[in-house]
Amino acid sequence: MALNIKLLSEICETPGAPGYEQPIREVVLRELKSLDVKVSIDNMGNVTAFKKGKNNKKVMIGAHMDEISFIVSHIDEKGFLHFHPLGGFDPKTLTAQRVIVHGKKDLLGVMGSKPIHVMTAEERTKVPKLTDYFIDLGMDVKEVKKIVSIGNVVTRERKLIEMGDCVNCKSIDNRISVFILIETLRQLKTVPYDIYGVFTVQEEVGIRGASVSALQIQPDFGFGLDTTIAYDVPGALAHEMVTKLGDGTAIKIMDSSTICDYRMVDYMKKTADKYKIKWQPEVLPAGGTDTAGIQRMSAGGSIAGAVSIPTRHIHQVIETANKKDIEGSISLLKHCLEDLDKYQWEHR
Repeated sequence: MALNIKLLSEICETPGAPGYEQPIREVVLRELKSLDVKVSIDNMGNVTAFKKGKNNKKVMIGAHMDEISFIVSHIDEKGFLHFHPLGGFDPKTLTAQRVIVHGKKDLLGVMGSKPIHVMTAEERTKVPKLTDYFIDLGMDVKEVKKIVSIGNVVTRERKLIEMGDCVNCKSIDNRISVFILIETLRQLKTVPYDIYGVFTVQEEVGIRGASVSALQIQPDFGFGLDTTIAYDVPGALAHEMVTKLGDGTAIKIMDSSTICDYRMVDYMKKTADKYKIKWQPEVLPAGGTDTAGIQRMSAGGSIAGAVSIPTRHIHQVIETANKKDIEGSISLLKHCLEDLDKYQWEHR
């Protein structure tokens, strides 16, 4: 199966800050029009693609549309922008990066900070803080204020490239999962249970959209779909890696927000083995996903697990995922959805 790199590029490059997912939502809605699904949008902006099953049990899959971003909090007297993060940022990754400020029109800007040439010896040794950075639009304050207002959002600027066996872009987290869910829905034929593929909002600021959707859907089964850490680089110790690029799609066992249902973990492992899908286990010590909302925000909870996509350089602008791992993630999710009635789900 060859990946649709053109579509993947558009999905990754399109902006969509938490709470301001409109641009990426339009791409999702356009793609869903050609699929055999019923589409709805809730008050928060979650997009649900519904596919009728042969039985009335419900399965929810969550893939969040939002990306880590910023929101303008102050415009100073020289026209430089100060900002608040929307999602978790490692400040050192902001140095010398281009951003897009979404005002009355989109403006390109750069992340600025104090030049090393004028830093004191003490300043050079300090870990940078978010407050050390500002956004330079190359415009005077009067021109800036004609276009930019407090509360406008800011996203990262980076095009997708193919790099060896991988794809590299900003917002692989979690646009790779948006792509995987669309492609899985495209391939699904007959399914045993009702499928609710949900493209969620505001995950990066607290798993908000998935929780709302799960309350509405009340799923019996659930699958989170998100990236995970691949720290398989120089200097990494074996126990720090979590996953490795090219070692296959990952089956989540736990993260800081979820302990996946032991039955679902077993089912996913057996399904992967049955269809000869390369996989690796994932135990993530920090970080959560929509899986938490899907698992817990319904009466009695759902039997939930997650397909995780190994990703290097996560929460930076150079996030990297392996093409074969992406293909395996699509295949695993598809087969898990199609075979869900073939497993004995009672507690044992």
